[in-house]
Amino acid sequence: MSDQTPILVSFPLCPYVQRAAIVLAEKGVAFRRIDIDLADKPDWFLRLSPTGRVPLLRVGDAVLFESAAIIEYLDEVHAPRLHPDDPLTRARHRAWIDQGSALLSDLWTIETTKDQARFDAACASLQTRLSRLAQELGDRHWFGGARFSLVDAVHAPVFRYFDLLEDAGLHLVPPALAAWRGRLMQRASVIGAVPPDYAPRLRAFVMAEGGILSTRLSL
Repeated sequence: MSDQTPILVSFPLCPYVQRAAIVLAEKGVAFRRIDIDLADKPDWFLRLSPTGRVPLLRVGDAVLFESAAIIEYLDEVHAPRLHPDDPLTRARHRAWIDQGSALLSDLWTIETTKDQARFDAACASLQTRLSRLAQELGDRHWFGGARFSLVDAVHAPVFRYFDLLEDAGLHLVPPALAAWRGRLMQRASVIGAVPPDYAPRLRAFVMAEGGILSTRLSL
């Protein structure tokens, strides 16, 4: 690999890292992945990251942060384009990418909170957002139609959580999203975006948090 080979600085469970890994794979871009421990961040990482969060993408001497900026950059410089050509449609896709981040915020609360009221509110919020997403998706194969898009790449890490939630008796995904969810989970770029032991690692993380969800999983 050359000095210009992108380096993705990662944490194995981070859904925002998965976005970048999916887009890199969709474009066939060779890259290195370096996992760090977010509980013990190395000094070199703290020097590079303005926020102290992953992902980072290092390209030569340049460092990009924030997953939305990273995937936009990758889409601009590597074919095939995953964003729509039409500016208005592209703007709408960016808005739905932002909604993907809102879903992850709800999921974080569901994973970690010890407060029943916050847990219930996050579940309700998640269901409302998913229902709106289902209305927008309609019967399309991918979010934008026949072609896989950045919106698909952003939502794939969201759906990865629901096997665990369903083990806890939380069936929050509307039936109208089931086929899209299935296609995303079977796509090679999505499968390869996480380590093979992702599912047990996620369960172990949730159980260590000791929140409402861990209690439900223990029943």
